[in-house]
Amino acid sequence: MATIPVIVKHQGKRHQVDLDPTSNGETFKYQLYSLTGVEPERQKILVKGGQLKDDTDLSTLNAKPGQTFIMMGTPSGAEGAADLGRPKEAVKFLEDMTEAEAAKAEGATPAGLQNLGNTCYLNSTLQTLRSIPELQEELQRYRPSGGPSGTGLADLSNFGLGGLGASMDLTASLRDLYKQMSETQEGFPPLMFLNALRNVYPQFAQKAKNGHGYAQQDAEEAWSQIVSLLRERLKIKDDGEVSFIDKYLAGQFESVLECDDPAAKEAGEEPVRSSDVFLKLNCHIGKETNHLRDGINAGLEEKIEKHSPTLGRDAVYTKRSRIARLPKYLTVHFVRFFWKRETQKKAKIMRKVTFPAELDAVEFCTDELKNKLIPVRDKVREIRKDEQDVERARKRQKMHHQREEERKAEAESAVSLEPMQKKVAEEQKQKDGDTAMTEVSKSDADIEAERTASILAAKKELSKLIDPNLASDDGSNNSGLYELRGVITHQGASADSGHYTAYVKKQGRLVDDPNVPGGKKREEDGKWWWFNDERVTEVDAEKIETLAGGGESHSALILLYRAIDLPTLEEGTQ
Repeated sequence: MATIPVIVKHQGKRHQVDLDPTSNGETFKYQLYSLTGVEPERQKILVKGGQLKDDTDLSTLNAKPGQTFIMMGTPSGAEGAADLGRPKEAVKFLEDMTEAEAAKAEGATPAGLQNLGNTCYLNSTLQTLRSIPELQEELQRYRPSGGPSGTGLADLSNFGLGGLGASMDLTASLRDLYKQMSETQEGFPPLMFLNALRNVYPQFAQKAKNGHGYAQQDAEEAWSQIVSLLRERLKIKDDGEVSFIDKYLAGQFESVLECDDPAAKEAGEEPVRSSDVFLKLNCHIGKETNHLRDGINAGLEEKIEKHSPTLGRDAVYTKRSRIARLPKYLTVHFVRFFWKRETQKKAKIMRKVTFPAELDAVEFCTDELKNKLIPVRDKVREIRKDEQDVERARKRQKMHHQREEERKAEAESAVSLEPMQKKVAEEQKQKDGDTAMTEVSKSDADIEAERTASILAAKKELSKLIDPNLASDDGSNNSGLYELRGVITHQGASADSGHYTAYVKKQGRLVDDPNVPGGKKREEDGKWWWFNDERVTEVDAEKIETLAGGGESHSALILLYRAIDLPTLEEGTQ
């Protein structure tokens, strides 16, 4: 049967298409896909009698040469017609990539780490630390000192040779390990780093009590030792030899130590004030602890028994601490393990303690820091609400335009209507159109314009609210708000056994956006990577909510939070 030349109208354009009466609607949609770039499942084609379905026999349409069909729909990821021109960059297929190229491709599954015998505690720690991009960048710039001559065994790691050089420098070994992991998607054996760790910290070379292999260790101890060593060795030369850890992961406490005995105060003993650096916040877990904030508040107040110079004897003191500096990356440790005399091992507190995806740390701060953070925090929340309102208004406006397009298309396709029916349809269309237009003028375009202007004004105000001292400290948090980026979990009843894994939030893919600096932004899908030694799996955000504990199943032990990105003037202002 001969094909029939028909016209398909789409977004103001007319496409000439040869309709094959022996085929079906799905085939016809694929013809239009090649012309418009609109995927078949996103197409809506209006014909006489209704909407064209995939299984419609085209011969039943009784199409005439020159007959007009109406098509609606846009390509996925675009609001207009698809750009089917030549790609800006040459397409390289996965099978043509090297292993390193495939590992670095957008959206590639990251490398896991092989378990070398009770080393899951280390694997989970390394995977979570690896999620800090600033750490990756600074490690790549790291060059170990090799003595006065500038050469030595440590310099071997500069060439990726590892060996003796890496075993003598844990920081260089970590740099080399992360570089090797970035070039593969397979489970990688962290043997060189493990040897370096055991050389520097012999406790991690402890043998198992049964005489077979090495003993299981505590991930929190591994985290603390590695971070402490990096604090000493990894310096940011551009900032005058400032420690990387002090800049990005260390906070500052202001504390007051005061004797609980009223007699000490009556005798004139003054409270002792001090300032201390902290590398993590402890979340203490007691009978009343249900949420992370409960445990952190408990950890900020501790009882200490010490000698009172005024009373001339030992007395109980209370040390109350508040945060005077919030780092960009905040580590929180659930204090779940304690020494149990009966079993002579570390037991685990099973209590369920929930934690938020976004943490507001303002309540833990000094009054001085609160006064700087609260205006910024509140303005960020205001901007977020306004942006959500604008997005909802845009969706309503888009739905209205789609309905209008459908009405017009249905009117054009209603060729078989009787004159009276046409008149009724036109009157109804006019009535609906008048009502809809009234709604648009009242609640869509005007409101969006007003709110967009309000958001722009709020962002300008936000930039002025940021304290100059905080703004100059690019390793700190300017709002007090954090987003969860990593979780180290433990499964089991004891620190000496069980299993550790890590969850790391996926980095968003880069997408074009002319409204942000550089024309690119990260678009996150809310997914997480689950690192279970060499096995790496993608999981939904809902999985993270199940890690609050409450039994021997996986429960959070270490949380890694990152300061939220503040809204900028460039975003959404064009």
